[in-house]
Amino acid sequence: MGYAVAPPPSANHLWESVVKLPMEDPQWGDWALTIGAWAKAQDFSAGGDPERAAQFAHQLVDLDLLTLPFPGAGRTADRFGALIALGVADCVLARLAEGHADALAILAELQGPDPGEGRLWGVWAAQPPGGPGLEARRHGDSWWVEGDKPYCSGAAACDSALVTANTSSGNQILAVDLHQEGVQALDGTWPALGMAGSDSRTVRFRHSAGTAVGVPGAYVDRPGFWHGATGVAACWMGGAVGVAGALTRAAARRELDPHALAHLGAIDGAIAAMRSVVQEAARDIDRDPEDRQGRAALVARRTRTVVEWGTGLVLARVGRALGAGPLTQDAEHSRRVADLTVYLRQSHAERDLLDHGKRLLEIGVDW
Repeated sequence: MGYAVAPPPSANHLWESVVKLPMEDPQWGDWALTIGAWAKAQDFSAGGDPERAAQFAHQLVDLDLLTLPFPGAGRTADRFGALIALGVADCVLARLAEGHADALAILAELQGPDPGEGRLWGVWAAQPPGGPGLEARRHGDSWWVEGDKPYCSGAAACDSALVTANTSSGNQILAVDLHQEGVQALDGTWPALGMAGSDSRTVRFRHSAGTAVGVPGAYVDRPGFWHGATGVAACWMGGAVGVAGALTRAAARRELDPHALAHLGAIDGAIAAMRSVVQEAARDIDRDPEDRQGRAALVARRTRTVVEWGTGLVLARVGRALGAGPLTQDAEHSRRVADLTVYLRQSHAERDLLDHGKRLLEIGVDW
Protein backbone atom coordinates (compact mmCIF):
# COMPACT_ATOMS: atom_id res chain seq x y z
CA MET A 1 0.00 0.00 0.00
CA GLY A 2 2.98 2.31 -0.09
CA TYR A 3 2.82 2.79 -3.85
CA ALA A 4 2.14 6.37 -4.92
CA VAL A 5 2.95 8.46 -7.94
CA ALA A 6 2.69 12.14 -8.73
CA PRO A 7 0.60 12.89 -11.83
CA PRO A 8 2.65 13.99 -14.83
CA PRO A 9 1.63 17.07 -16.83
CA SER A 10 -0.09 14.83 -19.38
CA ALA A 11 -2.28 13.14 -16.78
CA ASN A 12 -5.86 12.31 -17.72
CA HIS A 13 -7.69 15.64 -17.58
CA LEU A 14 -10.62 14.12 -15.73
CA TRP A 15 -8.71 14.19 -12.50
CA GLU A 16 -8.38 17.97 -12.54
CA SER A 17 -12.03 18.56 -13.43
CA VAL A 18 -13.88 17.76 -10.22
CA VAL A 19 -13.34 19.62 -6.97
CA LYS A 20 -13.74 16.58 -4.69
CA LEU A 21 -13.56 13.17 -6.31
CA PRO A 22 -14.36 10.13 -4.15
CA MET A 23 -10.77 8.90 -4.27
CA GLU A 24 -9.57 12.27 -2.94
CA ASP A 25 -11.87 12.07 0.09
CA PRO A 26 -10.18 10.50 3.16
CA GLN A 27 -13.47 8.93 4.27
CA TRP A 28 -13.10 6.33 1.50
CA GLY A 29 -9.74 5.17 2.87
CA ASP A 30 -6.18 4.72 1.69
CA TRP A 31 -7.10 2.23 -1.04
CA ALA A 32 -9.04 4.84 -2.99
CA LEU A 33 -6.31 7.43 -2.49
CA THR A 34 -3.62 5.03 -3.70
CA ILE A 35 -5.60 3.80 -6.70
CA GLY A 36 -6.43 7.41 -7.55
CA ALA A 37 -2.74 8.30 -7.49
CA TRP A 38 -1.94 5.33 -9.71
CA ALA A 39 -4.73 6.21 -12.15
CA LYS A 40 -3.50 9.78 -12.52
CA ALA A 41 -0.30 8.46 -14.08
CA GLN A 42 -2.03 6.25 -16.64
CA ASP A 43 -3.21 7.02 -20.15
CA PHE A 44 -6.66 5.55 -20.70
CA SER A 45 -7.08 7.10 -24.14
CA ALA A 46 -6.62 3.69 -25.79
CA GLY A 47 -9.92 2.57 -24.28
CA GLY A 48 -11.70 -0.21 -26.08
CA ASP A 49 -8.47 -2.17 -26.54
CA PRO A 50 -8.75 -5.45 -24.58
CA GLU A 51 -4.98 -5.95 -24.53
CA ARG A 52 -4.41 -2.52 -23.01
CA ALA A 53 -7.16 -3.09 -20.44
CA ALA A 54 -5.58 -6.43 -19.54
CA GLN A 55 -2.21 -4.74 -19.04
CA PHE A 56 -3.75 -2.24 -16.63
CA ALA A 57 -5.55 -4.97 -14.70
CA HIS A 58 -2.42 -7.10 -14.40
CA GLN A 59 -0.45 -4.07 -13.29
CA LEU A 60 -2.92 -3.49 -10.46
CA VAL A 61 -2.60 -7.14 -9.44
CA ASP A 62 1.21 -6.95 -9.50
CA LEU A 63 1.12 -3.80 -7.34
CA ASP A 64 -1.19 -5.61 -4.90
CA LEU A 65 -3.78 -2.88 -5.29
CA LEU A 66 -6.66 -5.31 -5.82
CA THR A 67 -6.17 -7.31 -2.62
CA LEU A 68 -8.89 -5.20 -1.05
CA PRO A 69 -10.29 -5.56 2.47
CA PHE A 70 -12.93 -8.29 2.46
CA PRO A 71 -16.56 -7.25 2.88
CA GLY A 72 -17.67 -7.34 6.49
CA ALA A 73 -14.14 -7.20 7.90
CA GLY A 74 -14.58 -3.67 9.25
CA ARG A 75 -13.21 -1.80 6.23
CA THR A 76 -15.97 -2.27 3.68
CA ALA A 77 -16.08 1.48 3.03
CA ASP A 78 -12.42 1.26 1.99
CA ARG A 79 -13.27 -1.58 -0.39
CA PHE A 80 -16.15 0.34 -1.95
CA GLY A 81 -14.05 3.50 -2.14
CA ALA A 82 -11.44 1.62 -4.16
CA LEU A 83 -14.12 0.33 -6.54
CA ILE A 84 -15.52 3.85 -6.96
CA ALA A 85 -12.03 5.13 -7.76
CA LEU A 86 -11.61 2.41 -10.38
CA GLY A 87 -14.96 3.31 -11.93
CA VAL A 88 -13.95 6.96 -12.18
CA ALA A 89 -10.74 5.92 -13.90
CA ASP A 90 -12.29 3.57 -16.43
CA CYS A 91 -15.41 1.37 -16.46
CA VAL A 92 -13.65 -1.49 -18.24
CA LEU A 93 -10.84 -1.49 -15.69
CA ALA A 94 -13.40 -1.37 -12.88
CA ARG A 95 -15.21 -4.39 -14.34
CA LEU A 96 -12.03 -6.46 -14.51
CA ALA A 97 -10.76 -5.30 -11.12
CA GLU A 98 -14.09 -5.85 -9.38
CA GLY A 99 -14.26 -9.39 -10.75
CA HIS A 100 -10.79 -10.14 -9.41
CA ALA A 101 -11.51 -8.64 -5.99
CA ASP A 102 -14.81 -10.51 -5.79
CA ALA A 103 -13.10 -13.78 -6.69
CA LEU A 104 -10.62 -13.37 -3.84
CA ALA A 105 -13.47 -12.71 -1.41
CA ILE A 106 -15.40 -15.78 -2.64
CA LEU A 107 -12.34 -18.01 -2.34
CA ALA A 108 -11.80 -16.81 1.21
CA GLU A 109 -15.44 -17.12 2.25
CA LEU A 110 -15.92 -20.60 0.78
CA GLN A 111 -12.42 -21.82 1.69
CA GLY A 112 -11.40 -22.37 -1.91
CA PRO A 113 -7.92 -22.94 -3.30
CA ASP A 114 -5.12 -20.41 -2.93
CA PRO A 115 -5.55 -17.79 -5.69
CA GLY A 116 -1.83 -17.78 -6.44
CA GLU A 117 0.50 -14.86 -6.83
CA GLY A 118 0.20 -12.52 -9.80
CA ARG A 119 -2.86 -14.23 -11.28
CA LEU A 120 -5.84 -12.22 -12.54
CA TRP A 121 -9.15 -13.85 -11.63
CA GLY A 122 -12.63 -13.45 -13.02
CA VAL A 123 -16.07 -14.47 -11.79
CA TRP A 124 -18.10 -15.89 -14.64
CA ALA A 125 -21.55 -16.59 -13.25
CA ALA A 126 -23.89 -15.18 -15.91
CA GLN A 127 -26.54 -17.50 -17.25
CA PRO A 128 -29.05 -15.89 -19.64
CA PRO A 129 -32.51 -17.47 -19.53
CA GLY A 130 -33.17 -20.19 -22.03
CA GLY A 131 -29.54 -21.12 -22.63
CA PRO A 132 -28.20 -24.66 -22.14
CA GLY A 133 -25.77 -23.55 -19.44
CA LEU A 134 -22.43 -24.94 -18.42
CA GLU A 135 -22.31 -28.51 -17.11
CA ALA A 136 -19.90 -29.96 -14.57
CA ARG A 137 -19.50 -33.64 -13.81
CA ARG A 138 -17.56 -35.32 -11.05
CA HIS A 139 -15.39 -38.35 -11.63
CA GLY A 140 -13.83 -39.53 -8.41
CA ASP A 141 -12.07 -36.54 -6.86
CA SER A 142 -11.99 -34.62 -10.15
CA TRP A 143 -14.46 -32.20 -11.73
CA TRP A 144 -14.76 -31.64 -15.48
CA VAL A 145 -16.50 -28.70 -17.10
CA GLU A 146 -18.26 -28.81 -20.46
CA GLY A 147 -20.15 -26.19 -22.47
CA ASP A 148 -20.23 -22.53 -23.37
CA LYS A 149 -20.29 -19.69 -20.84
CA PRO A 150 -21.39 -16.23 -22.09
CA TYR A 151 -20.37 -12.79 -20.83
CA CYS A 152 -16.94 -13.80 -19.54
CA SER A 153 -15.22 -10.47 -18.85
CA GLY A 154 -11.49 -10.70 -19.34
CA ALA A 155 -11.90 -13.78 -21.52
CA ALA A 156 -8.31 -13.61 -22.75
CA ALA A 157 -6.88 -11.55 -19.88
CA CYS A 158 -7.76 -13.70 -16.88
CA ASP A 159 -5.49 -16.49 -15.69
CA SER A 160 -8.16 -18.21 -13.61
CA ALA A 161 -11.90 -17.87 -13.13
CA LEU A 162 -14.65 -18.93 -10.82
CA VAL A 163 -17.37 -20.33 -13.08
CA THR A 164 -20.85 -21.53 -12.21
CA ALA A 165 -22.08 -24.77 -13.73
CA ASN A 166 -25.06 -27.11 -13.46
CA THR A 167 -24.48 -30.40 -11.68
CA SER A 168 -26.69 -33.30 -10.61
CA SER A 169 -26.73 -31.75 -7.12
CA GLY A 170 -27.43 -28.17 -8.14
CA ASN A 171 -25.47 -25.13 -9.24
CA GLN A 172 -21.78 -25.38 -8.38
CA ILE A 173 -19.02 -22.80 -8.59
CA LEU A 174 -15.62 -24.08 -9.64
CA ALA A 175 -12.13 -22.65 -9.90
CA VAL A 176 -10.74 -23.20 -13.39
CA ASP A 177 -7.24 -22.61 -14.72
CA LEU A 178 -7.82 -20.84 -18.03
CA HIS A 179 -4.44 -21.71 -19.49
CA GLN A 180 -5.25 -25.40 -19.83
CA GLU A 181 -6.15 -27.01 -23.12
CA GLY A 182 -9.86 -27.12 -23.77
CA VAL A 183 -10.57 -23.52 -22.73
CA GLN A 184 -11.26 -21.25 -25.71
CA ALA A 185 -12.62 -17.70 -25.98
CA LEU A 186 -14.89 -17.63 -29.03
CA ASP A 187 -14.29 -14.92 -31.61
CA GLY A 188 -17.21 -12.71 -32.59
CA THR A 189 -19.19 -13.28 -29.38
CA TRP A 190 -18.71 -9.78 -27.97
CA PRO A 191 -19.27 -7.37 -30.88
CA ALA A 192 -20.48 -4.55 -28.64
CA LEU A 193 -18.88 -1.10 -28.75
CA GLY A 194 -19.74 -0.40 -25.10
CA MET A 195 -17.37 -2.26 -22.75
CA ALA A 196 -15.46 -3.53 -25.79
CA GLY A 197 -12.25 -3.46 -23.80
CA SER A 198 -13.68 -5.86 -21.23
CA ASP A 199 -13.45 -8.68 -23.80
CA SER A 200 -16.60 -10.32 -22.42
CA ARG A 201 -16.70 -13.08 -25.00
CA THR A 202 -18.30 -16.49 -24.67
CA VAL A 203 -15.79 -19.05 -23.42
CA ARG A 204 -16.03 -22.68 -24.47
CA PHE A 205 -14.94 -25.40 -22.04
CA ARG A 206 -14.18 -28.85 -23.39
CA HIS A 207 -13.38 -31.44 -20.71
CA SER A 208 -11.74 -28.69 -18.64
CA ALA A 209 -10.55 -29.52 -15.14
CA GLY A 210 -12.03 -27.55 -12.26
CA THR A 211 -11.92 -27.48 -8.48
CA ALA A 212 -15.21 -27.25 -6.60
CA VAL A 213 -15.42 -24.23 -4.31
CA GLY A 214 -17.89 -24.88 -1.52
CA VAL A 215 -20.90 -27.15 -1.89
CA PRO A 216 -23.60 -26.85 -4.58
CA GLY A 217 -25.63 -23.70 -4.04
CA ALA A 218 -23.03 -22.14 -1.74
CA TYR A 219 -22.15 -19.38 -4.20
CA VAL A 220 -25.54 -17.70 -3.92
CA ASP A 221 -26.50 -18.94 -0.44
CA ARG A 222 -24.01 -16.77 1.43
CA PRO A 223 -23.89 -13.16 2.65
CA GLY A 224 -20.94 -12.41 0.37
CA PHE A 225 -23.08 -12.88 -2.72
CA TRP A 226 -24.98 -9.73 -1.79
CA HIS A 227 -21.87 -7.93 -0.61
CA GLY A 228 -20.38 -8.50 -4.06
CA ALA A 229 -23.54 -7.23 -5.74
CA THR A 230 -23.21 -4.03 -3.72
CA GLY A 231 -19.61 -3.65 -4.87
CA VAL A 232 -20.77 -3.61 -8.49
CA ALA A 233 -22.96 -0.62 -7.63
CA ALA A 234 -19.87 1.17 -6.31
CA CYS A 235 -18.27 0.70 -9.73
CA TRP A 236 -21.36 2.13 -11.43
CA MET A 237 -21.21 5.16 -9.16
CA GLY A 238 -17.58 5.72 -10.12
CA GLY A 239 -18.52 5.53 -13.77
CA ALA A 240 -21.23 8.15 -13.21
CA VAL A 241 -18.73 10.50 -11.57
CA GLY A 242 -16.46 9.99 -14.58
CA VAL A 243 -19.23 10.91 -17.02
CA ALA A 244 -20.20 13.94 -14.90
CA GLY A 245 -16.64 15.19 -15.32
CA ALA A 246 -17.50 16.32 -18.85
CA LEU A 247 -19.93 18.86 -17.40
CA THR A 248 -17.59 20.12 -14.70
CA ARG A 249 -14.82 20.50 -17.28
CA ALA A 250 -17.20 22.55 -19.42
CA ALA A 251 -17.94 24.73 -16.39
CA ALA A 252 -14.22 25.33 -15.93
CA ARG A 253 -13.91 26.58 -19.52
CA ARG A 254 -17.02 28.71 -19.82
CA GLU A 255 -20.05 30.00 -17.97
CA LEU A 256 -22.81 27.42 -18.02
CA ASP A 257 -26.23 28.50 -19.28
CA PRO A 258 -29.21 28.25 -16.90
CA HIS A 259 -30.34 24.89 -18.23
CA ALA A 260 -26.87 23.36 -17.85
CA LEU A 261 -26.68 24.74 -14.30
CA ALA A 262 -30.00 23.09 -13.50
CA HIS A 263 -28.70 19.79 -14.84
CA LEU A 264 -25.54 20.20 -12.77
CA GLY A 265 -27.64 20.71 -9.65
CA ALA A 266 -29.63 17.55 -10.34
CA ILE A 267 -26.41 15.61 -10.98
CA ASP A 268 -24.92 16.82 -7.71
CA GLY A 269 -28.02 15.61 -5.87
CA ALA A 270 -27.83 12.21 -7.56
CA ILE A 271 -24.13 11.75 -6.77
CA ALA A 272 -24.74 12.77 -3.14
CA ALA A 273 -27.57 10.21 -2.91
CA MET A 274 -25.37 7.49 -4.41
CA ARG A 275 -22.53 8.34 -2.05
CA SER A 276 -24.86 8.15 0.96
CA VAL A 277 -26.42 4.83 0.05
CA VAL A 278 -23.03 3.21 -0.66
CA GLN A 279 -21.66 4.48 2.66
CA GLU A 280 -24.70 3.21 4.51
CA ALA A 281 -24.38 -0.18 2.80
CA ALA A 282 -20.76 -0.43 3.93
CA ARG A 283 -21.81 0.30 7.52
CA ASP A 284 -24.63 -2.26 7.34
CA ILE A 285 -22.30 -4.95 6.01
CA ASP A 286 -19.70 -4.32 8.72
CA ARG A 287 -22.38 -4.34 11.44
CA ASP A 288 -23.75 -7.70 10.31
CA PRO A 289 -21.15 -9.49 8.16
CA GLU A 290 -22.80 -12.91 8.57
CA ASP A 291 -26.26 -11.53 7.77
CA ARG A 292 -27.80 -12.74 11.00
CA GLN A 293 -30.57 -10.14 10.57
CA GLY A 294 -31.33 -11.34 7.03
CA ARG A 295 -30.97 -7.85 5.52
CA ALA A 296 -28.01 -8.34 3.18
CA ALA A 297 -30.16 -8.87 0.09
CA LEU A 298 -32.33 -5.83 0.87
CA VAL A 299 -29.26 -3.66 1.46
CA ALA A 300 -27.78 -4.75 -1.87
CA ARG A 301 -31.05 -4.26 -3.76
CA ARG A 302 -31.60 -0.86 -2.17
CA THR A 303 -28.07 0.27 -3.00
CA ARG A 304 -28.26 -0.95 -6.58
CA THR A 305 -31.68 0.67 -7.05
CA VAL A 306 -30.43 4.08 -5.95
CA VAL A 307 -27.16 3.86 -7.86
CA GLU A 308 -28.82 2.63 -11.04
CA TRP A 309 -31.29 5.52 -10.82
CA GLY A 310 -28.53 8.04 -10.10
CA THR A 311 -26.27 6.76 -12.85
CA GLY A 312 -29.09 6.88 -15.39
CA LEU A 313 -29.84 10.43 -14.33
CA VAL A 314 -26.20 11.46 -14.79
CA LEU A 315 -26.03 9.89 -18.24
CA ALA A 316 -29.23 11.61 -19.35
CA ARG A 317 -28.55 15.03 -17.86
CA VAL A 318 -24.93 15.33 -18.97
CA GLY A 319 -26.13 14.57 -22.49
CA ARG A 320 -28.93 17.13 -22.28
CA ALA A 321 -26.64 19.77 -20.77
CA LEU A 322 -23.84 19.43 -23.32
CA GLY A 323 -25.62 18.20 -26.42
CA ALA A 324 -23.96 16.14 -29.11
CA GLY A 325 -20.59 17.89 -28.94
CA PRO A 326 -18.76 15.72 -26.38
CA LEU A 327 -20.42 12.56 -27.70
CA THR A 328 -19.10 13.21 -31.19
CA GLN A 329 -15.90 15.18 -30.62
CA ASP A 330 -14.50 13.78 -27.34
CA ALA A 331 -13.53 10.14 -27.86
CA GLU A 332 -12.85 9.52 -24.19
CA HIS A 333 -16.21 10.87 -23.07
CA SER A 334 -18.18 9.06 -25.77
CA ARG A 335 -16.49 5.81 -24.78
CA ARG A 336 -17.27 6.43 -21.12
CA VAL A 337 -20.93 6.91 -21.96
CA ALA A 338 -21.04 3.79 -24.12
CA ASP A 339 -19.19 1.70 -21.53
CA LEU A 340 -21.31 2.84 -18.62
CA THR A 341 -24.55 2.34 -20.54
CA VAL A 342 -23.65 -1.31 -21.14
CA TYR A 343 -22.17 -1.84 -17.66
CA LEU A 344 -25.35 -0.54 -16.02
CA ARG A 345 -27.34 -3.24 -17.76
CA GLN A 346 -25.72 -5.74 -15.45
CA SER A 347 -28.80 -4.74 -13.50
CA HIS A 348 -31.88 -6.73 -14.44
CA ALA A 349 -34.10 -3.66 -14.26
CA GLU A 350 -37.69 -4.40 -13.31
CA ARG A 351 -36.90 -7.99 -12.37
CA ASP A 352 -34.52 -6.67 -9.72
CA LEU A 353 -37.06 -4.08 -8.58
CA LEU A 354 -39.66 -6.83 -8.24
CA ASP A 355 -37.32 -8.79 -5.98
CA HIS A 356 -36.50 -5.57 -4.11
CA GLY A 357 -40.16 -4.94 -3.34
CA LYS A 358 -40.77 -8.52 -2.20
CA ARG A 359 -37.78 -8.49 0.11
CA LEU A 360 -38.81 -5.15 1.59
CA LEU A 361 -42.20 -6.55 2.57
CA GLU A 362 -40.62 -9.73 3.94
CA ILE A 363 -38.16 -7.81 6.13
CA GLY A 364 -40.53 -4.97 6.98
CA VAL A 365 -40.75 -1.41 5.71
CA ASP A 366 -38.30 0.67 7.73
CA TRP A 367 -38.98 4.16 6.46
